Amino acid sequence: MRRICLTLPTNRACTAMIRAIGAEAAHAAEHFDVEVHLLVLDSCTAPVFAEHARALGELPPVPHVVVHHLDEAAQRDFLRRVVGDAGVTKPELVLDLMLPAETSYGACTNRAFLIAAALGCRSVHRRDSDSRYQTLGGAPVFPIHHELRSLGKRAGDAAPGVSRDALDPRHAHKPVAMVGSSFVGELSVDVAEIHRADPAVYADVVGLWAPGDWSAQARQQLVDESFRGAGTEPFRRDHSVLTLVDPMRVDMCNISFHQVHERVPLPPATNTIGSDYFLIHLVHDATLPGVLHNRNIVNFHTGERRTGPGFLAYQTRFAKFFLSMLYFNFVYDRMARADQALLDDDQQVRAAAIAGFVRESTELDPAENVRRLDVLDASYRQLGGKYAAFADALAPRRDRLLHEARQDMADFALLIEAWAALVAASRAAGPQWSAPQPDRARR
Repeated sequence: MRRICLTLPTNRACTAMIRAIGAEAAHAAEHFDVEVHLLVLDSCTAPVFAEHARALGELPPVPHVVVHHLDEAAQRDFLRRVVGDAGVTKPELVLDLMLPAETSYGACTNRAFLIAAALGCRSVHRRDSDSRYQTLGGAPVFPIHHELRSLGKRAGDAAPGVSRDALDPRHAHKPVAMVGSSFVGELSVDVAEIHRADPAVYADVVGLWAPGDWSAQARQQLVDESFRGAGTEPFRRDHSVLTLVDPMRVDMCNISFHQVHERVPLPPATNTIGSDYFLIHLVHDATLPGVLHNRNIVNFHTGERRTGPGFLAYQTRFAKFFLSMLYFNFVYDRMARADQALLDDDQQVRAAAIAGFVRESTELDPAENVRRLDVLDASYRQLGGKYAAFADALAPRRDRLLHEARQDMADFALLIEAWAALVAASRAAGPQWSAPQPDRARR
């Protein structure tokens, strides 16, 4: 029986999603020969953590489902031991990159990757707290159904289990490294208000994540596709495709990885939307097979992003996303050119090559990012109101944000270089945290 890790990182109250992912874990254990480790990484306040613990404790007992609910203190204790055992250079910096004081979409998932290794899980299946499952005939539609049918299999062996095989036969011997889908509902980034206010400004802003040398036509096509997921079409029947999965067709709220996450981590950048999407691009560019299915998750936005300090924080993350793209577009281009050379003889990603591309990106001229900030400033001032107020707040931070965007990539390169040792140390350490309570451990 193989072990899998179904994980939910959260920093907000989400008891409904916790109950729902508990049902997904039960579905996996009941329909597949797996032991499911349901891992909730909880950065919430003590009262909300207690609510989540109660919700987990009330899940119906299911054989072969084990729940792990870790607050940040437990995560930090585990990471400190692992970083020490790994013998990495700059251990305190590595610890900070794994559990920073500020919000990091990549770091929370990296913690799940290491804890999964400690649990003996070779695959990680991630969901988000601001989402829910679609239903068909009143029953939830769980993505893990497709993930466990294909993930980790030799692509040629996975082909009979999908609706369509669109994979070039030359990749049939490689393992299926990723199975994922997208979302329906609200845009993945909370920018619909900008589109309603001024579609032209929306196009100028969203187009900032394109490479600086793209044509106006290519940039507009990116704008038209960005952040929309699978649109609004509800689930009616299953469909899955074995292919090299287009990164624009999957989302990190609905994703699973096999082995690739043990070779390369996610960027640990703080306060940066989209910093957790790197592996989706890597799987595609390294010509690793994947399965794209249509069990899309329903995305929604919580209210704290739209008013007061929450708006300022969210828009800062959005601005840093644009600045990060100077570097990521460069790295993606290098990875695409490398193609299958990114894989070793065992069809595993060459982490050293990725680290090299990331380090090379830190030498780029930041002039393109200066232009991005100029466009963002002008666009938000044109929108007026709270957007103009954000532009005022952003102006004195420009130099610092430009520096942070470059430093984030240097930190990412360092973490890639340390990653193999961290994964090995995690696997050797095992689950060194408090065992699940009897009412939450179900074997």
